[in-house]
Amino acid sequence: MNNSAALDILRDFVALFFPRCCTGCQGALVRGEELICTNCMLELPRSYYHLERENPFYNKFRGRLPVSQVITLFKFVKGSRVQHLLHALKYKNQPELGVALGRMYGNDLLHAGYARKFDLIISVPLHSSRRRKRGYNQSEEFGKGLSEALGVPCRDDLMERIVSTNTQTRKLRLSRWQNVSNVFRVTRPAEIDNRKILLVDDVVTTGATLEACGQALIDAGCRELSIACIAATQ
Repeated sequence: MNNSAALDILRDFVALFFPRCCTGCQGALVRGEELICTNCMLELPRSYYHLERENPFYNKFRGRLPVSQVITLFKFVKGSRVQHLLHALKYKNQPELGVALGRMYGNDLLHAGYARKFDLIISVPLHSSRRRKRGYNQSEEFGKGLSEALGVPCRDDLMERIVSTNTQTRKLRLSRWQNVSNVFRVTRPAEIDNRKILLVDDVVTTGATLEACGQALIDAGCRELSIACIAATQ
């Protein structure tokens, strides 16, 4: 028996007692599956908004922010497998899930002709106190996966959140905007100026955070702004 076969047997034995679970449905993963099972990969509600410029997510920002592309991997449905994935990414210390989802979507974008559409990928920043508590920025992990697939640099040093805002959950649209306006700052405007930026976040509801963050990039001289998220509400 060669070492590879022995290692496979050992992994199967360990899996009997410590099964790896899919983050989408909590079912057991089989050999060859990582983080998300094949069934979930087939059934997760993809949006395909990258194939339709004037999609519902794009229309959310119409008249609010000058954007080129506004795209999302999944449609968000409360209580769905997508919500389970986002919860695991954000609260269950699974940054590798964000990278995997970014890589998945990046490959979709690559095959759809997005290879040269962006110069930089920038994630919506967390305040330093929240990042220390969580240990990572879930949106940045998604950006890293996109970066790997698209071959576009993902930078976390060009923008910062200078005020720690209250959570956006259950806020009305106006109060969400008031909660995030003027809390983002571009730290190196010269590296933003005349660049095509892809701004990334995890899940979007009203879009207030992305609007405030995107406006800061535009004010810093961004030539073209696009937005990509893991999921967006209808």
